[in-house]
Amino acid sequence: MDMEDVKLLVIPNSTVLTSLDSVAETSNSDEKTLGVQVFTTEEKSLDKTVRCEICGKSFGKVRYLKEHKKIHSGKKPCRDEISAKSLSRTSLALRKPIHTGNKSYHCEICGKSFVKNSNLTQHKRVHTGEKPFTCEICGEAFSHNYRLAIHKHSHTGSKPFQCEICGKSFALNSYLKSHKRIHTGEKPFQCEICEKYFGQKSSLVTHIRIHTGERPYHCDVCGKSFSFNSSLLRHKAMHSGERPFHCEMCGKSFVDNGDLTRHKKIHNEEKPEQCEICGKSFPIKSRLVNHKRTHTGEKPYHCEICGKFFVQISHLVNHVRLHTGERPYNCEICEKSFVTKGALIRHRRVHTGEKPYNCDICGKSFTNNSNLVDHLRIHTGEKPYHCDICMKSFRSSGHFAKHKKIHAGTKIASQ
Repeated sequence: MDMEDVKLLVIPNSTVLTSLDSVAETSNSDEKTLGVQVFTTEEKSLDKTVRCEICGKSFGKVRYLKEHKKIHSGKKPCRDEISAKSLSRTSLALRKPIHTGNKSYHCEICGKSFVKNSNLTQHKRVHTGEKPFTCEICGEAFSHNYRLAIHKHSHTGSKPFQCEICGKSFALNSYLKSHKRIHTGEKPFQCEICEKYFGQKSSLVTHIRIHTGERPYHCDVCGKSFSFNSSLLRHKAMHSGERPFHCEMCGKSFVDNGDLTRHKKIHNEEKPEQCEICGKSFPIKSRLVNHKRTHTGEKPYHCEICGKFFVQISHLVNHVRLHTGERPYNCEICEKSFVTKGALIRHRRVHTGEKPYNCDICGKSFTNNSNLVDHLRIHTGEKPYHCDICMKSFRSSGHFAKHKKIHAGTKIASQ
């Protein structure tokens, strides 16, 4: 008997469809059904659902369940002629608007358009802050159901998906797929503006905001907007002062767990990211990326006010504050303000007397690392700053800057 001969009937919510291949014949009908009974009109008024016995997902119609089960079997009978990918019938139908560019669902708040209404619904939660999906174990709420599913693994500790190359385990198969691209070097997601490639779609989405200037994350305290949610979280910590993630080795605190994880690599001296040009190693990939620009000369971040270019986006952010006059970091002791957080940290040592940088040769201590570097040149005799006019050399950039003013004053006097 073929599946085409089977009449597909709805099943009430209490019934779980365990096999699409099992067939039963009812006593009051000659029609062949999928292992279910024929319901009365009253029964049909009940909530109608069929459920996948593999993953537990529920569907309103049997044909939707049939289509869904192909995900588990790997069966992909349809071919996308444009991308040449094999897809399920549902995936192919959803993919067509992507090729045609048809985005008929529009956000009335920011004007952004989407292929599917479900994507628009999810996007709106960025503006409203709505988090309708709640963990029944700890009460934490999420804007997307998949984020809740990911979170639940933190309670169970389940990581069933393992990388056969390095042995690392993951809570979701999608995480494993993204991880494998580290080994293969695959970068399937391309920016249409600058043609840069990315290993993860989320990285491409956040990258595009550099081009568009989109800032969808808003601070409810001061109204400031940000391109990335992580930037908003760090900003909010300035208002609340909360830094819940603590390093047990040095006691330093951080706004998010990712910052703490990256910081810990400093202590264990793990430096897995190596520059293939000079061989220098770094604890995190972002530092390697920034370092490579010293070889290439690339400066991808551009100031729209004065046209100056920068190697790192943090350098651009600090530079823009010179134009705006913004000094967001305040000393709680003397109320002095600073452009950068690093400047505030160095300033606080004036009040505390802390001198964490020590010379290994003579034992002298310094407030700042730059002062220690200048001091070490007394022992080594190094003078890396050279005057092109009189050929005199200097240990520090500060002494060199003062010296150049002598020549500048001579030029003015001769004029």
